[in-house]
Amino acid sequence: MDKTQTIESIRNARRAHEAQMSRIESAIQGCKVDNPTTVSKTECIFGLWLYDEKNHLRDIVGSFFYDNIEVLHSQWHHEYFRLFEILFKEEKKGFLSNMIGSNKLSEMQRDKAKLYYSELEVTTQKLLKVLGSAQRRICALQESKFY
Repeated sequence: MDKTQTIESIRNARRAHEAQMSRIESAIQGCKVDNPTTVSKTECIFGLWLYDEKNHLRDIVGSFFYDNIEVLHSQWHHEYFRLFEILFKEEKKGFLSNMIGSNKLSEMQRDKAKLYYSELEVTTQKLLKVLGSAQRRICALQESKFY
């Protein structure tokens, strides 16, 4: 990728991550979310970008930035797993729930999800900050550094 493509790929990764957060927030508010973000850090849209060897991201941004992004992304998925268990995991419903179609969160589940989401937001802000720094670093690099 050249410099412009690399910068655009970071912007796209950022947008994908922000969209994931939006979908999680919608689920907490009771909206139905189709195809929730996977709990696997290598299979989500952001992870597919981060771990794609073709983009040479580690070489371009350097190990320091890449490792920070990777650690924060792993932390995000660890925190997200707790939310996934509450919001998206298919549980066996009782006969009455199946009859009336109830799949709403209990008040306790919603409160727990809100707490976990607030923790996820902190990790997200750290991740987006490191991404911003990596993007500024890329902008400062000469075109000859790209593949």
